[in-house]
Amino acid sequence: MEQNQLNQKDIKKIKKTTISSKIKYIAIDPGKSGGVAVLNDDYVEAYKCPPTFKGMAELIEEISSNNYYPRKKVICILEKVHAFPTDGRSSLFKFGTNYGVWMGILESNNIEYELVMPKKWQKEFNLPKVKKERKQELKTIAKCFYEKATLYTADAICMAVWRKASGE
Repeated sequence: MEQNQLNQKDIKKIKKTTISSKIKYIAIDPGKSGGVAVLNDDYVEAYKCPPTFKGMAELIEEISSNNYYPRKKVICILEKVHAFPTDGRSSLFKFGTNYGVWMGILESNNIEYELVMPKKWQKEFNLPKVKKERKQELKTIAKCFYEKATLYTADAICMAVWRKASGE
């Protein structure tokens, strides 16, 4: 096993910290190829980012409704993203719009959220520096918590797990 990978002992330790909580964790990877994850007690659910703003709003409304997970405090984290000089103007504009829409949806549903830089939550997983390898490793880790994890949902799942493990 490579040095950058979590071993089974680390994964069991993280899993143990994700059980029996009075808190529901929501994590959002705001890109169009991102996703949303919900971590509640021993239950993890993940969704690919809906293709429309209305779909995004409906998803958050469903996740945060009292009928979905009654009597739970919600901790939501939104990945704080920024532009890179190599990003194209058009794709950058769309990316920034999506980020702002997620903020607006959370605000309009009175859901407090924390902005978290990718480097902050990713450092706990000791990931490879190469993006493609890093994405594959995140998917592998996410599958330990949710077997249907995809490249779209892996970051959100790992962010939720990281936030839960970092303390209530």
